[in-house]
Amino acid sequence: MIDWKKLIASLVVCQLAGLFGSIFNISSIPTWYAGLVKPSFNPPNWVFAPVWTTLFVLMGVSLYLVWVKKAGSKKQVRAKKAAYAMFWAQFVLNILWSFFFFYLRCPLCGLVEIIFLWIAIVSMIILFHKISRTAAYLQIPYLLWVSFAAVLNFMLFYLN
Repeated sequence: MIDWKKLIASLVVCQLAGLFGSIFNISSIPTWYAGLVKPSFNPPNWVFAPVWTTLFVLMGVSLYLVWVKKAGSKKQVRAKKAAYAMFWAQFVLNILWSFFFFYLRCPLCGLVEIIFLWIAIVSMIILFHKISRTAAYLQIPYLLWVSFAAVLNFMLFYLN
């Protein structure tokens, strides 16, 4: 049985990351970012919004699956607490990347930060896997996209 309140709450919370991140990048995309030298594999700007929206939906469903999973033992309760902590850590790091890269206009800062984000996502996947394999697998597209974003971030730093 689906707990609709928890599912909607999980989805809304995750979409907030995109909203918060966009606060930092909205003014830099048409100005500073548009002027950067970009690698040949740089996606067009219109790709980013649907990709991130989809990833945040997957993140929300994943969070929901962990949230509704019953924790009977103390070990399971600890596992859920660790998973939540890592979820929130990567959530904050996700938002901070936009701050460093777009708001501060610092590709090097973004590159250093995205390494921490990548580590946090891998850690979250490992912790989610202990609770719900499906929740963990739903994060693989996120990890792949952030891996691509890290390469793109490196190239933007290198070329500029």
